[in-house]
Amino acid sequence: MSQAISDSIRAAMRPSAAALEPYDPAFTPSRINLSANENTYGMPDDVRAKVNEALCAVSANRYPQPLSDELRAELAAWHGVAPSQVIVGNGGDELLFNLFLAFGGQGHVLANVPPTFTVYRLYAELVETQVVDVPRDSDTFAIDVDALVEAARTASLVIVTSPNNPTGDLFSVEDARRLCQACPGVVLLDEAYMEFAHEGSSAAPLLGEFENLAVLHTLSKAFCLAGARIGYLLCSPSISGALAAVRQPYSVNVYSQAAALAAVRGRASFEPTIQKIREERERLAQGLGQLASRGVRVWPSEANFLLVRVPDAARVRRRLRDEFSILVRDFSSAPGLEGCLRITVGTPEENDAVLDALSTLVGEER
Repeated sequence: MSQAISDSIRAAMRPSAAALEPYDPAFTPSRINLSANENTYGMPDDVRAKVNEALCAVSANRYPQPLSDELRAELAAWHGVAPSQVIVGNGGDELLFNLFLAFGGQGHVLANVPPTFTVYRLYAELVETQVVDVPRDSDTFAIDVDALVEAARTASLVIVTSPNNPTGDLFSVEDARRLCQACPGVVLLDEAYMEFAHEGSSAAPLLGEFENLAVLHTLSKAFCLAGARIGYLLCSPSISGALAAVRQPYSVNVYSQAAALAAVRGRASFEPTIQKIREERERLAQGLGQLASRGVRVWPSEANFLLVRVPDAARVRRRLRDEFSILVRDFSSAPGLEGCLRITVGTPEENDAVLDALSTLVGEER
């Protein structure tokens, strides 16, 4: 994509933007798409009916509520915080970008823990924020918490994903407390996949203790609204105010606000599916673990995906796509993730198809 930019146009770009490679989700139409960590079960029928009803009632000739006030109030009631502690965005990505607009830039530092979501570094570099990496353990992907706490002491932003994407591991609440105590800036816990983790894993209970803590959630994963692009941040009124100051006006459209409100009000209906995904995650992990003698390794996960190392991973990914019409995410060329694929947990039928295909392919590739 970047090669399509002519030399004359590139010369007119700000250097930090001209140097970037676009984020590429590597999507290809496939029979089974397990590459983007979506909820492949789809929306429960009762919630779907409410969403459809809400969408039909939208007045598209009017601008949306600038801060999604009705949705904001519903989210606040759900999480037990004040509406002033919630800010809604056009997906979690808008909120992440706004964090860098508000707290990044020259003279500011992001403490980052790779391998993790690559968009953090992309946004940091776009607004010319220095990135200090605290690499995870090369074998277990555990964070060196002491080293991260030291890096946090001079950071404007610290971002930790919990469960981490793409490794699936959690960051403890007590370690999050240590970061908040050490960091003079903002500590973000990106909890996009928290609904799939065991109870008590979220850092949100610390919001009452620390003004500098922010917790990111999304409706894209567990709640089947990836296409609506709804994310939200739980934080102090001060952080919410800072993000409101830099956000684009009317960034969350009326249709997404209406659909999200209906989904949040019907969130209890998603619980059986979420529980099924947890169960399927364990079954899929066990099935992949049975391929260990063929060079396959799978890491424990608290998210709705598994990180798997396989022989000749890039070729296996291509063969999954081309011969079985199964799409998974290839991380095999990413630093620290050599030989790794990320596989979203799907329906039982989808997971069986993955296991059958991989059982065939890894034997051949090895």
